[in-house]
Amino acid sequence: MPRPTAHQPLRSGVALAVAGAVILVGVAIGVDRLEVPRQVVSAVVTSPSPGAAASLSSEASMPIGAAPSPASSASPSPSPSPSPIPSPSPSPSPSPSPSPSPSPSPAGPVDINLAPDGDAVFSSQLTKEWCAPAGLTSALATMGLVKASPAVQRRIAGRIKEWWTKADSRNFGWGPLAMTKALAAYGAPGYTVQTFKTRTAALRAAGIALSKTHEPVLLLAWWGAHTWVMTGYRATGDLAADPKASFTGAYIVDPWYPRVSSIWGHVNPPGHFYDLAGLKRNYIAWTRPEGHYPGRDGRWVAVIPTRSLPGTTSQPTSP
Repeated sequence: MPRPTAHQPLRSGVALAVAGAVILVGVAIGVDRLEVPRQVVSAVVTSPSPGAAASLSSEASMPIGAAPSPASSASPSPSPSPSPIPSPSPSPSPSPSPSPSPSPSPAGPVDINLAPDGDAVFSSQLTKEWCAPAGLTSALATMGLVKASPAVQRRIAGRIKEWWTKADSRNFGWGPLAMTKALAAYGAPGYTVQTFKTRTAALRAAGIALSKTHEPVLLLAWWGAHTWVMTGYRATGDLAADPKASFTGAYIVDPWYPRVSSIWGHVNPPGHFYDLAGLKRNYIAWTRPEGHYPGRDGRWVAVIPTRSLPGTTSQPTSP
């Protein structure tokens, strides 16, 4: 073994002196004050909930009369907190209801036809030039003023000299003004010749007149060279009562049936419904090769009733 040096006894003495000083300090402080930290730690460890531990450590160090604060203590890690209960999401405020669309006409769409049985009022033209006498026969039959027949058509055709004027027909035949005179002669006064800048305006006026008078309209089709009898129409509402209603088609009695035209082909049977596309193909603005017609050229021409006839049998029907 090595021999102890002279410095060893000195180190031992110093250590004994320090230990004694520590013991004296502990006696001077007091045992009860040294126990406080142990009590706090013990309380925190054995506390049933983390909230109690936080409250105890906070209040132990709080000055008297001070308001509690949410300061946390340096306590051991508490047991895991229970999962928080989610707060219910606020109910979304109801979305404002969209404004209702404009309501259609109270009466709804209309489908009017003065001659549901087109064959009952039909008169096929006896010659290729007699579309006007045949159309007039069908119109008068629709109003109950005649019974459609070849004999009636011949009588009407034979009276053209009574009603012809050069301004009305430059080819010495039938014009729309002569038609109004023939209608009046057979008991249907009040028809007038009207011209329009557009097909839409002409058809709308025809529908309004038909609704108001319950009488048919004559349309000058095929550039004004042919007579059509409009016995009814369809629209989104009654054209005579609803200014916003739209015309969608017409019922037509065509005296050319059952012939075939080199230009127009096969024509439809009497009472056929023409939609807007069919009307566009056939009802074309007045353009006559025999001469100039002031007020008609380039316009859509119609012979339109202006008053109802008392005692006639025509009544509108809506299927």
